[in-house]
Amino acid sequence: MGACCGHSNNAFDGMSADYKRRLWLVIGLNAAMFAVEITAGQLAGSKALQADALDFFGDAMTYGISLAVIGSSVAVRTTAAVAKGISLMLMGLWVFGSTAWHMFFIGIPQAEVMGIVGALALATNVASVLLLVRYKDGDANVRSVWLCSRNDAIGNIAVMLAALGVWGTQTGWPDLVVAAIMAGLFLSSSVQILRQGLRERIAVQAQEAI
Repeated sequence: MGACCGHSNNAFDGMSADYKRRLWLVIGLNAAMFAVEITAGQLAGSKALQADALDFFGDAMTYGISLAVIGSSVAVRTTAAVAKGISLMLMGLWVFGSTAWHMFFIGIPQAEVMGIVGALALATNVASVLLLVRYKDGDANVRSVWLCSRNDAIGNIAVMLAALGVWGTQTGWPDLVVAAIMAGLFLSSSVQILRQGLRERIAVQAQEAI
């Protein structure tokens, strides 16, 4: 996991043609994989795949919002970051609740589908991470993009491990455990984004008050 870095008020704010091009590429990649994984997760009965699909959706949404507010005031950018942090928190809570409900579900996910789709998703996310790693440190808006990309890469590896666990144990518990872990990752990232966005807004307000 990437550690939070210290950020000054002069942190990279996304004002780069190269950065924007890279964001458009990863938006397309994440939107496509959301459609693939949400369908495969439903067909395979896998909560881990569905949770990972939500992570792809969160990424596509985050990148789109990030593009929209590039060049805007600090207040607008931090508001966008806070909104993204809240959305990640809501997704995490939904996955936690859904996973808890499925603890009583008897059906076993299809490990083969989980493994194949997980591998495809991992390849997609490795490409996204490589595109964005140059810009992993920046203001709250830019930072949220990196955190979501990192979440996907970690989530895909976890889904593949869950598939192996389901195949080996012939139970659905590995799938549910991974889904719960991913929900925790959503919540952790949301807290990081919210903290940084609020810090940046407070810093700007303090400067304006001088």
